[in-house]
Amino acid sequence: MTNSSAAMPAVTSFRSSSPLANEVLARDLEACPDVDDDTNANDIDDAEGSETSDDTPGPTLYRRPSGIAFGTTRPALSLGPAGLNEQTVLSHAERARSREAERSLLRDNHILPPKHYLSKQPRGPISILYKRLFSTKVPRREADEEDPVTETTALLAEDRGRPGAPDNANTHQHEHLNSQWEAAVAAGQIKTTWQREAKTIAVYSRSLIVTFVLQYSLQVTSIFAVGRLGTLELGAVSLASMTATITCNAPVQGLATSLDTLCAQAYGSGHKKLVGLQMQRMVYFLLLLIAPISAIWLNSEAILLSVGIQAPSAALASTYLKIMLFGVPANMIFEAGKRFVQAQGLFHATTYVLLVAAPTNIFLSWFFVWYLEWGFKGAPLAVILTQNMLPTLLFLYVWKIEGSEAWGGFRRAAFRNWGPMIRLALPGMVMVVAEWLAFEILTLACGRLGVATLAAQSIIMTVAATTFQLPFPMSIAGSTRVANLIGAKLVDAAKTSAKVTVAGGVLIGAFNVTLLWVFRYQIPILFTNDAEVIALVAEVLPIVAVMQLFDGMAAVSHGLLRGIGRQEFGGYANLAIYYLVAVPISFGFAFGLGWELKGLWFGVTIGLCLVAIVEYVFIWLSDWNLIVKEAEARNTSG
Repeated sequence: MTNSSAAMPAVTSFRSSSPLANEVLARDLEACPDVDDDTNANDIDDAEGSETSDDTPGPTLYRRPSGIAFGTTRPALSLGPAGLNEQTVLSHAERARSREAERSLLRDNHILPPKHYLSKQPRGPISILYKRLFSTKVPRREADEEDPVTETTALLAEDRGRPGAPDNANTHQHEHLNSQWEAAVAAGQIKTTWQREAKTIAVYSRSLIVTFVLQYSLQVTSIFAVGRLGTLELGAVSLASMTATITCNAPVQGLATSLDTLCAQAYGSGHKKLVGLQMQRMVYFLLLLIAPISAIWLNSEAILLSVGIQAPSAALASTYLKIMLFGVPANMIFEAGKRFVQAQGLFHATTYVLLVAAPTNIFLSWFFVWYLEWGFKGAPLAVILTQNMLPTLLFLYVWKIEGSEAWGGFRRAAFRNWGPMIRLALPGMVMVVAEWLAFEILTLACGRLGVATLAAQSIIMTVAATTFQLPFPMSIAGSTRVANLIGAKLVDAAKTSAKVTVAGGVLIGAFNVTLLWVFRYQIPILFTNDAEVIALVAEVLPIVAVMQLFDGMAAVSHGLLRGIGRQEFGGYANLAIYYLVAVPISFGFAFGLGWELKGLWFGVTIGLCLVAIVEYVFIWLSDWNLIVKEAEARNTSG
């Protein structure tokens, strides 16, 4: 490794064009000379029957979301390749969607003819109102009243999909599309509307919301299942989940984020079978962590007692963790497997798997805890059975449906070339663990305040994490869309999309505020029937409700920073504010002023407010034209 690459910032080293990623690919190709090179463009006439070929270079207005870590208390975006910095690595279906997005924008700006010519009949008032509210078309200026459709664009409209069109018609279409696009961008003719951006971000968000909620439900179900067994059991589940997150889930997800770069690099270079090799290598590496995780979990009771947790809570939490050990290998394999399918653009594969696993987990939790009357031990048993289902179902999906072309079989090369992979993985682990740790410290502190307080914290943390599953997917969608528009050199459109994303974050935050405030007395009853715990939760929920507004805004600001390629600022701002402001204030109010649980959450609310303010000021003051030039320079050099 050269000195220059060794000295690279952690964020930069994650980009798919980084020297570390290229070094891994070169070494793997040398070790596996039998890997097929799939870069032949002739295989682009794929099964979808797409009209799209990627032989002709052009803009990219569709990119898949970047690597995502989710499933526990606080989902997190990895520091993998940022949207506008990454090399475009798309499947054939995604290329088709990108071309269609370009055509759609050209139609909305009246540069291409509309898909369907509208009737000239006068419209009624309802039709006019509907068009003004929901039409994605940019309003015509008086100077543009004449139809700007040219001979070329008419030819495009007529030739598209016409039976008997010549074999090179698609290539000519793309050449014309690219030239028209470039001319329109240079002339400043490409605009967008808030309706189009709202629609696009909603489409990007919906599947992510479903996925996040389904995977997080695996944890929530345990809390629901044991909540009515007693206050002690409810608090112990929260304590065990916190320990599992910090010592296993966060490190595993953080390390696996390196596959967001390595698998994308292999897939994008055309050596698809190397995607499977990268996944194998990560699985073997993660499995080595079972030994230290087991040592911590098997001795968790003594460790929790040493930090001031009361003996009954520590004992039950330790029991939960010891049972959960049997699900750790499957969890590791699934994390690597998610990256395997994501690199191929198969984000829906994880959703389909969870659509089966999540309801199964709910049934097993009820069956073990209540029907078979196994009590507290039944909850982790249900979780480990579900966790072992996840990689199995994902394997069946890849084997029987799609994704198997990136699997090259088991290879001995997976036991070599670990150095660059680990160097890519460690910064991701540090950032993910650091982000989660700030919130999990609250749970650890509550263990010193008593069993009832710990149980109340379990409910509040679950509620706050559940509501966070709404703004976080939208922030990913906004990040992806802004990055796409900046990559296409559409500054005004990117700003419009950013404003829509911010408005969406505020609306979702306001919805969460209203929900928690209005139902603050009913929500805790869903988890427990203990009067003291219900009163504690109802007392703290108004503070948590206010936090929801800042939480949603901060989630969106994180996404926008990622979209404009300034995510390193967000990472450092988060860590500084969480640990230098939020946590000290929380402890000062909770223990210094005696506010206890209210004080802990008041400090976090102040911290999130500061995070949102600092990041939005930075975004507002950023030179977006310079950002576009930087993105163009990276694409050119790449």
